[in-house]
Amino acid sequence: MNRRLVALALASLVSLPALAQVSVSDPWIRATVPQAKVAGAFMQLKSAKAAKLVEVKSPVAGRVELHQMAMEGQTMRMRAVDAIELPAGQTVNLASGGYHVMLFELKRQLKDGEQVPLTLVVQDAAGKRENVAVTVPVKPLTYTAPAAH
Repeated sequence: MNRRLVALALASLVSLPALAQVSVSDPWIRATVPQAKVAGAFMQLKSAKAAKLVEVKSPVAGRVELHQMAMEGQTMRMRAVDAIELPAGQTVNLASGGYHVMLFELKRQLKDGEQVPLTLVVQDAAGKRENVAVTVPVKPLTYTAPAAH
C-alpha cells in the first residue's frame, strides 16, 4: 500500500508542468548620482522553455517597469512593454538600446560596489508564474558592458 502511494505521488509530480527555469547572467545596474530617481538594470536571460518576463520588483524602487528602446524614424524612443518574450533555449539580452529594466522612484542613491536585489517574475506558456531572485551588482557611472555573446 505504501509503495503504491509513493508511486502515485511521484507520478503526479512528474506530470506537473515544469516552470520556465530561467537563468540570469551578467546582471548589472549603473551607479547613480545622489539625487537620481531613475536607474536601468541590464542582464542576459535564458529560459529552458518558452516563457516571458512579465514583472520585476525591487525594494530600492517605488516602481519597476520593463522597457524597450527602438528607432522611430530618426528618433530613439523608449516605451514600457507588458512583457519580454523568452524563446526556449535562446539568450535574450537586456541591454542599453533594446529591452531593459527601469527602476523608478529610487529610494536612495545606488553606489558602485553594492548589491541590489531584484525579483524577476516569469510566466510560462500555461500561465504559471515563477519568481527568480537576482542580486545585481552596481557598476561605476562610467561602466560600459562588454558586447553580448
